[in-house]
Amino acid sequence: MRVKQIEDLPMATSAELYQLSWVIEQLMADPRRIVQARSQLHMGQLVQYWDWGTGKLREARIVAMKDRQATLIDELSKQRFSVLYAAIVPAEEQPNGSTATSSSPASATPLRPPPEINRKQDFQIGQRVSFPDQSLKRHVGQIVRLNQRTATVHCDGRAWRVGFGLLQHVADVTS
Repeated sequence: MRVKQIEDLPMATSAELYQLSWVIEQLMADPRRIVQARSQLHMGQLVQYWDWGTGKLREARIVAMKDRQATLIDELSKQRFSVLYAAIVPAEEQPNGSTATSSSPASATPLRPPPEINRKQDFQIGQRVSFPDQSLKRHVGQIVRLNQRTATVHCDGRAWRVGFGLLQHVADVTS
């Protein structure tokens, strides 16, 4: 975030601050951002998270991953709690030699837009696709049916119903 904008926030009206918080909540709830954040995380991973109470980064370990939030165990207090994916800083984004600081780790890396979400029109029966399961293990299979919101994919002798947003095309590179 730009320093000039942060310095101007105390002069904003309450209505402007409320509007800003609403816009931020909408952006954080975007499924593309959640999928992007989840793709960088896995069970048992040591991460840092933004502690709402102190405004600082703290270390924790991921013990469960849900739709919109992850359950962490704090490394110091051993307390278990859930946080939104937006509060988690993945290992590759952590600053070098990091201890709990309030500086923005994203300032060192350029911001990139969230990935595009695929739609039903992007897929056809018979295509090979890949997708992550609930524990983010990647599977490769073939689409056998297109439903209203999901595709039925056969892989490893099992049928999976997968949302179009999680599917990725697989390119055949054999010659």
